[in-house]
Amino acid sequence: MNQLNFFRYNPSRYALLVFIMGTVFFFPFLGHLHLFDWDEINFAESSREMLVSGDYFHVQVNFMPFWEKPPLYMWLQSGSMHVFGVNEFAARFPNALFGLITLLSIFYIGKKHVDARFGMMWALVYIMSFLPHIYFKSGIIDPVFNYFIFMSIYFLVRTIHDKQHKHALLSGVFAGLAILTKGPVGLLLIMLTYVFYQLITRFKRPGTTIHIILFTVSTACITVVWILPEIAKNGFSTLGDFVQYQIRLLTTGDAGHEQPFFYHPLVVFLGCFPMSIFSLPLFRVRRFEAPIDFTRWMMVLFWVVMILFTIVKTKIVHYSSMCWLPMSFCAAYYLHTRFKDVNMSKTPALLFLIAGILFSLLLAALPIAGYYRSLLIPFVKDPFAIACMQQNVPWQPWTVCWGIVFFIGVFIGYRYLRRNAVQCFLTVQGALTGLTLIGFLLTVVPNIEAHSQRPAIEFYKLLKGKDVYVFPLGFKSYAHYFYFEVPPTKNKERLDETFLLYGPIDKPAYFVTKANSDFLDLKSDAFTLIKTEGGFKFYKRN
Repeated sequence: MNQLNFFRYNPSRYALLVFIMGTVFFFPFLGHLHLFDWDEINFAESSREMLVSGDYFHVQVNFMPFWEKPPLYMWLQSGSMHVFGVNEFAARFPNALFGLITLLSIFYIGKKHVDARFGMMWALVYIMSFLPHIYFKSGIIDPVFNYFIFMSIYFLVRTIHDKQHKHALLSGVFAGLAILTKGPVGLLLIMLTYVFYQLITRFKRPGTTIHIILFTVSTACITVVWILPEIAKNGFSTLGDFVQYQIRLLTTGDAGHEQPFFYHPLVVFLGCFPMSIFSLPLFRVRRFEAPIDFTRWMMVLFWVVMILFTIVKTKIVHYSSMCWLPMSFCAAYYLHTRFKDVNMSKTPALLFLIAGILFSLLLAALPIAGYYRSLLIPFVKDPFAIACMQQNVPWQPWTVCWGIVFFIGVFIGYRYLRRNAVQCFLTVQGALTGLTLIGFLLTVVPNIEAHSQRPAIEFYKLLKGKDVYVFPLGFKSYAHYFYFEVPPTKNKERLDETFLLYGPIDKPAYFVTKANSDFLDLKSDAFTLIKTEGGFKFYKRN
């Protein structure tokens, strides 16, 4: 069996490989792109306002209460901004750091309960899959949130099987951190996973009363770090508003993010290529042969997340991202089994080749579509999208090379899989996937950003530091808060659209509308059209 000699029978080198790939692929070029509206800019702005106001216990946007999230992730971002400055790199640095921590954690968990080779496979399967790889370079909450939930469930499993008090305490600590990161949904996912695991195993190992007490106490000790100061200052009203917002988010379609019921299964299957391909065989298995029954726990966690967020009205890509870790475990479990059994079915390898070719074509087609976008405009019905596409952005035909690089990796990987050289497959495929996504990030995604939001962001940056009002009209955005760096003020009139449009303003007001809007064109001469660029119009009212 032809494997890479450098990594044969050397667990320390497996760990080194995981560390190098996580460092090389997650940290470089984090500040290469503007933050994307909404979520990236939303959280970064809340973190910036913590620095400006000195209030680290209240999450704010535009210096008004923001009920959607607790403050832990913003503490990480504001700490990063304190070190690196208020910029894109600082906003994304916590996720890159947790990406590396996640890879090393699953490596050592896999090493402890199976062997070092399995741990290495698990980490590389995760890093070589599209959405997990990309999200560790983003500035959204979920990579950190998912890590805390996963570690809480891991120590919960250890508690039930090893019956050690310290594991119950650690499980509670991570559950508390998950709550401080994204709210009660963190504890909900952990509890649902526990309950459904006990149901399918007929409560053979329910845990002891002392473990339940230790978990509860340690969870409470972490969460009161935020809750008690909040109650002491504002009573229970603010906490009630926070809980009400969380309930509304779960029961209603928020911000236009209502999608069909199959949205999350489709996103997970397509977005998590190739680990979604290799996890499929395990979904047909009825009995699992794995230490401490961890495979069954991962399957339960996967289905809890998938079913819960399929039911929830608000559907966004990263809501089901907790599925990625258990899915990566299942994929690694399959590949590790295949490594030892040369007679296993070759069907997943063939599916990998077919899907990989399709993804390669997509990566190559996107820059071609950008270069020849004038031919596509007649088929587009949305006026705003047409205006964005007409933005003068220099697409380079040579960027199709990233699709070619990815195809080479897929072809080589397929040949390794056919020979059961799983370590070679993971190392080569992981490296070429990382190279492809870095190249795509540097050469293709900036053009997408230039078409979609860059004209507005550059306009806000030009106004930074000026004593003016800035207001997007007719669409929701957080970009003007962060890139204009709105100053702290008690003047609530800055939030009043009617006042800014018609009232006796005390300083110039700038408005940004979509290019297909003629709302301000029909108003009086008080509004001066400064320019039209891309999908936006820019106005000034003196």
